[in-house]
Amino acid sequence: MRKKCTSIGGQAVIEGVMMRGINSIATAVRDDNGQIVVESQYVTPTAKKNPLYRTPIIRGFLNLISSMAIGMKSLLRSGEVFGEDAEPSKLDTWLAKKTGVDIYSIVMMFSVILGVALSLFLFVFLPHEAEAGISALILKLTGWTLLPAWVSFLLSLFEGLIRVGIFLGYIALTTLIPDVKRTYMYHGAEHKTIACFENDLDLTVENARSMTRVHDRCGTAFMFIVMIVSIFIVAVVNGVLAFTEVPILQNRWIKFLIKLALIPFIAGTSYEVLKFLAKFDNAIVRILKAPGLMLQKLTTKEPTDDMLEVAIAAFKTVQAMDNDPTIKEQKFDVKKTLKKVKEEFDEKLKKVNADSSESEWILSIAMGITRSQLKTESHIKQSQLDKANEILEKRLTGMPLWKVIGNTDFYGYEIDINENVLCPRPETENLVEKALTFIKDGNEVLDLCTGSGCIAIAVAKSKNVKVTASDISKDALKVAKANVEKHNLGETIDIVESDLFKNIDKKFDVIISNPPYIKTKDIETLDVEVKDFDPIIALDGGEDGLDFYRLIAKEAPMHLNDKGVILMECGEEQAQLICDMFKGFETKIEKDLEGVDRIVIAQKG
Repeated sequence: MRKKCTSIGGQAVIEGVMMRGINSIATAVRDDNGQIVVESQYVTPTAKKNPLYRTPIIRGFLNLISSMAIGMKSLLRSGEVFGEDAEPSKLDTWLAKKTGVDIYSIVMMFSVILGVALSLFLFVFLPHEAEAGISALILKLTGWTLLPAWVSFLLSLFEGLIRVGIFLGYIALTTLIPDVKRTYMYHGAEHKTIACFENDLDLTVENARSMTRVHDRCGTAFMFIVMIVSIFIVAVVNGVLAFTEVPILQNRWIKFLIKLALIPFIAGTSYEVLKFLAKFDNAIVRILKAPGLMLQKLTTKEPTDDMLEVAIAAFKTVQAMDNDPTIKEQKFDVKKTLKKVKEEFDEKLKKVNADSSESEWILSIAMGITRSQLKTESHIKQSQLDKANEILEKRLTGMPLWKVIGNTDFYGYEIDINENVLCPRPETENLVEKALTFIKDGNEVLDLCTGSGCIAIAVAKSKNVKVTASDISKDALKVAKANVEKHNLGETIDIVESDLFKNIDKKFDVIISNPPYIKTKDIETLDVEVKDFDPIIALDGGEDGLDFYRLIAKEAPMHLNDKGVILMECGEEQAQLICDMFKGFETKIEKDLEGVDRIVIAQKG
């Protein structure tokens, strides 16, 4: 009697289940927040890849290799959800660089190779050596030159039993490992989900819970069939080799190589046996299936309801994608080791002579945390890393970090900036700090050459005053206006378009200004992030850098109240020259944090 048999199969992974259908694969995992996350993709059906995938025996071996690769990839990807990304060795990195293949694929390839090597050692080499040792002992005790065919046949059967014993012992030992035991529970969830569907029941936790956790087409059953099939095939081949009585064919290493060569045939034959048995359900078939199903009692454990939810999510995703190819693929928001990512960012930022602290700023912004909180984090999600990489790529063009981000902190306030305004610097914060010592509540304050409006905002936030913010650049004033509105200071700060004092028609108690002061000839020598990403109109101060100070010194007296004060930021070696321009003013020079004469204070008499 034929039974309902779905084309969807699966595998347990780290805290989840991978399901594979005809056209798609989906891996569902419960992350460390308790949420089910799914990664899915469309795949080309194996039968369409190559005619060999439809050829009996051959298709079994090819599907085995394909399943191993997909299974290993799913296992590694599920681990990445929890930050368990494999750390590439120097060899991995070197091979990735030389071959152009990504490191993840290299790590996966080595993992598969090591897994295959371990399997060959445990289940082929060790049993073979045991059989070879017994053969040598029999030859020594009997004085035979060659073993009779019937003895070789029996020894091959004994070798097969050793192989089965190692396999059963290996499985039994793995059940003692807590993490592996949880994987076996997810294995049970996978089987129950498939059984639920094949019994024509709705895919619910309640229905799946009552299902059996053993399944005809399980990989464990397949491995057991491989063991049994290999016993008979190897026994027959060894008997034939002994019957030929050709000495070289009795050599232990020749026989070992022959056994290795038989693996594809054994795997292919076992696949056909498993596929055939899975289609029927009768007394004879049940007897043949029994050993493999009993073995699944070890490799599957009773799952919890939340594990069943994960398996059902994976199954339903594959089912939906197989039926509707327009459904979009999904990706895990996997975690990467934060320390490693920061080291990579530090190395890349050296190209633009950026301080390593910029890596911390970029990563903290992408992760939505403060820079100090970054120290408590060990991993970064892929979605956050993608955002960080976008910021990094722009920064590597030379664009200042804060312009890449679009805002910066100035005097404790967030200020939006772009290519039309200067990025506020610490020296300008010093200017504000000095200005606040002169400003009293109720004063009228002018921020001349306001740019982003950062000075006006810092003053208005600190004192109960009325501020006028002026600039000649319309584009800069758009930024300033946006910042004023952002800080709800529209009633306190007036935005005025003016070429210095041209459109200013009243007097002030305090004037603050950070005018252009770079010498025209020096602009090309500035850092890329300044000359290429700051507006020239905000930098160029003329031939000696003092053009604007001359104009300010000439017109400021008419716009200052008695005892009014003007504070100006300036460049190196300019302060005293500026003081000399303010005739009749009491002047003073203040240094910045680096000890450079940076601020000129001129008070009207």
